[in-house]
Amino acid sequence: MKADTRLFGPIEIEDEKIIHIAQGIIGFPDLKHFTLIFDCERETKSAIHWLQSMDDGDVAMPVIVPGELLPDYRPTVNDELLQGLGELTPDNTYILATVRVPENIEDISVNLKAPIIINTDTNKGSQVIVEDDFAVRHNIYSLIRDGQKKAGE
Repeated sequence: MKADTRLFGPIEIEDEKIIHIAQGIIGFPDLKHFTLIFDCERETKSAIHWLQSMDDGDVAMPVIVPGELLPDYRPTVNDELLQGLGELTPDNTYILATVRVPENIEDISVNLKAPIIINTDTNKGSQVIVEDDFAVRHNIYSLIRDGQKKAGE
């Protein structure tokens, strides 16, 4: 699948790397096809990746794997919300959280209340509202800063 993206220019992504999100995501219900963009050229691993729409090249949002920064993050999700994804196991479940990057970088936050759950076997995903009392804007500045310091040691 090809897309002319605002951030990455023209890209071509193999069909098996396209994530299908049937209901779209919050704010973009008509966008159904996405891919993950990683910065493979960096010497250190970045916590932030990009969820790039393949339907609209202008739409790309920063995301993280919340469990990498917050090891205790285990959201409770109503099984009905995940029915269309196929059988989920610990090995094929990939959880992403959208990142909000404001002008003041110290206010960077992640939405833990509405993660995107992906079945990596089927490449189907869904953004869900979790039952837990997680924040929509959970500040992660110190976690990213401390992770970068640790990587530089």
